[in-house]
Amino acid sequence: MNIATGMRRRDFFKAGAALGGGLLISFYLPELSGTSETDRAKETFAPNAFIRIGTDDSVTIIVNKAEMGQGVYTSMPMLIAEELEADWSRIRVESAPVDPAYNHAVFGIQMTGGSTSVNSEWERLRKAGAMARMMLIAAAAQTWNVNAQSCRAESGYVIHAASNRRLSFGALADSAVKMEPPKEVVLKDPKDYKLIGKPTHRLDTPSKINGTAQFGLDVRIPGMLTAVLARPPVFGAKAVRINDEKAKSVPGVAAVVSVRAGVAVVASGFWPAKLGRDALDIVWEEGPNATLSTASLREQYANLAKTPGAVARKDGDPTQTLASAAKQVTAEYEVPYLAHAMMEPLNCLVDLRSDRCEIWTGTQFQTVDRAAAAAVAGLKPEQVQIHTTLLGGGFGRRANPVSDFVVEAVEVAKAVGAPVKVIWTREDDIRGGWYRPMWYDRLAAGLDAAGNPVAWTHTIVGQSILAGTMFESVMVKNGIDGSSVEGAAELPYAIPNVLVDLHSPKVGVPVQWWRSVGHSHTGFVVESFLDELAHTAGKDPYEFRRALLAHQPRYLGVLELAASKAKWGAPLPGGRARGIAVHFSFDSYVAQVAEASVADDGTVRVHRVVCAVDCGRVVNPDTVVAQMEGGIIFGLTAALKGEITLERGRVQQRNFHDYPMLRMNEAPDIEVYIVPSTEHPTGVGEPGVPAVAPAVANAIFAATGKRVRRLPVRASDLRKA
Repeated sequence: MNIATGMRRRDFFKAGAALGGGLLISFYLPELSGTSETDRAKETFAPNAFIRIGTDDSVTIIVNKAEMGQGVYTSMPMLIAEELEADWSRIRVESAPVDPAYNHAVFGIQMTGGSTSVNSEWERLRKAGAMARMMLIAAAAQTWNVNAQSCRAESGYVIHAASNRRLSFGALADSAVKMEPPKEVVLKDPKDYKLIGKPTHRLDTPSKINGTAQFGLDVRIPGMLTAVLARPPVFGAKAVRINDEKAKSVPGVAAVVSVRAGVAVVASGFWPAKLGRDALDIVWEEGPNATLSTASLREQYANLAKTPGAVARKDGDPTQTLASAAKQVTAEYEVPYLAHAMMEPLNCLVDLRSDRCEIWTGTQFQTVDRAAAAAVAGLKPEQVQIHTTLLGGGFGRRANPVSDFVVEAVEVAKAVGAPVKVIWTREDDIRGGWYRPMWYDRLAAGLDAAGNPVAWTHTIVGQSILAGTMFESVMVKNGIDGSSVEGAAELPYAIPNVLVDLHSPKVGVPVQWWRSVGHSHTGFVVESFLDELAHTAGKDPYEFRRALLAHQPRYLGVLELAASKAKWGAPLPGGRARGIAVHFSFDSYVAQVAEASVADDGTVRVHRVVCAVDCGRVVNPDTVVAQMEGGIIFGLTAALKGEITLERGRVQQRNFHDYPMLRMNEAPDIEVYIVPSTEHPTGVGEPGVPAVAPAVANAIFAATGKRVRRLPVRASDLRKA
């Protein structure tokens, strides 16, 4: 989800502030920290909300971000441990409870998204570590009756070099808690970093290998039932008649209850619940969305694209300049709805009592989910406790603006009066709504006699992901949802006359942020169309970009690095060609060069992707590389395979057989190069996605002379006659 760029930080803070509040709750997850309750009692020094130091020398870091594979259970502790001077082998991790102390440092609510975790916690967590270090040093100095300035912390000890004395953090825990927290802290000079900037193995890897890691699907509590919902076949449809006799006769089925999301079959386990759901006989009132189809939406969008929309950016006089240009180029691009398709489907366990509610789930939106759960339960937010488990993928889906998967679980638990885990099947996930929007774009550009672009117009058509949500009033301005035009309105190229406008049709398909959000489509469109201009001008696509980015040093840095490492211009094996793209998102700069070939039957094979990224100062290089690799695979999957289509209001795809993922044998060789930087850290979870589709599309053109203007890439568009 893009909060870092398309959604202004200040605006998001205003939207989220009303959802804040709560009670500091002592919450402990032994499966994450690896400690017992006895060990927990030993942990006596808690200088702030993020650190506990035990008398056994353990250092527990409470992480306020959801771990969904992006590495925050390592990068966040690295920030603290660096300044604390902790022994890295003693670090343990716990997930934070929902509490204002753990709110996002910029947005004012507890959440994970927008590739902002390191970006937002860079200073706060280092200061938390430095605060604890200074208190430990003060405690040691008092114990030894020496000046604190003569002491230092190193690898879990406070050392007084002059007397060759040392005390471990655990030995100092009892006395350190009595020290006054410093009013100001001094942070390390980066040249003295021991952890930050060094490749570091992830702390959560061992538990994921040995099976002790706790994802939402793994959690069980005494008396727990399992529910599966029969969901409407059309968005917004209502059940008007339910025959549940056969469902109730399935062994293990305990109840059938109606909730707003559909009809829940509650049973002793997942399989009887699923069999019970299969046995339901439901008549649905389908409503107005039953007429929706991809074909009709495409026609509607194409017509809108021919008309002026709400203006997101206007420089100069693009219309007149375009009309008088030496050459004109026009093109229309389209991309489909996309599902998030996390490997762990949605799930939520709720234990609702009269005076409290406990929830176990993988969520990216703790504050929002807690407020929504409290409203359904009839409780105050501080009476709702959310245990954030590990997430088997998120990509924005688990930061739902209406907390859909949490709300429905609370409703089911309320109806049956027992702890219930609601589990989504893969079919529920694919057909259950909340997609990346479908988009249709119309572009036109004018070139002067020398082949330089002098005018650029870009009309974007697609649903707003913010319309109808709590964020609309402060984050949609003058008809412009910033997340719809991000990556297009900030066109970086030196083109003097630019117009970007937007249509946001209201369609009954639930949509929300999807990894890289608006950039996932504007990156493809902008970089593909720019490639068209380069070839129309008879210029090398790489050199064409270099000239237009002459005054953009960080863009140039990644562009030149990627081209150099990919050996741009050097001969390739027969049938292969290169394509290039560069994009800025989530405050990071990424360039990618793709090598691809196209078989006679139109099948595309991507052999290699070279990626250069400038994301400011790097905390863990291993994480940056992994996230770029993951983003490339994610974006490549969408470019080559991903498509959600509608017919009679129904999603046509069901599972991985018709909404396929990229397989291991289809994955390209990926090389990632990081631009050294001393700038503030920026995002890496999402910036790897936008550039890969255009890089591949541009490589396909270089190989075949055929333009890819709609995704996913279709063999039928490329096969030889």
